Amino acid sequence: WSGYMSFAAELHGHRLTVDADPRFGGRDRGPRPKTLVLTALGGCTGMDVVSLLKKMQVPYDALSVEVEGESREEHPQVYTRIHIRYILKGSQLDRDKIDKAIGLSLDKYCAVHAMLSKTVPISHEVVLNPS
Repeated sequence: WSGYMSFAAELHGHRLTVDADPRFGGRDRGPRPKTLVLTALGGCTGMDVVSLLKKMQVPYDALSVEVEGESREEHPQVYTRIHIRYILKGSQLDRDKIDKAIGLSLDKYCAVHAMLSKTVPISHEVVLNPS
């Protein structure tokens, strides 16, 4: 406990602080814990996709993963829907291989997706932007 509503964690030698919204007694010293769930999902599947595209020898210039969630109003305010948007930029984007890499991540490799998808619907889309 770091005071008020703030908590610090040590993870593999890295310090992470989570905090509540100031409306609920926090001091905005870090992200909200529930938001980190979406961050974990984006990071997990993003790392998979990077690794798989490298193995498939698919060139790209940039990849971003955006994750949004909708929550119910009543407590506990769990996510009721999650949407992942993969945005890739490049001049030689291979849509079939990109779709395959994302599918493998979501269906086989990403443990965060495997856990969350048991309790909340998760959709995704792919946006390709030529460089």
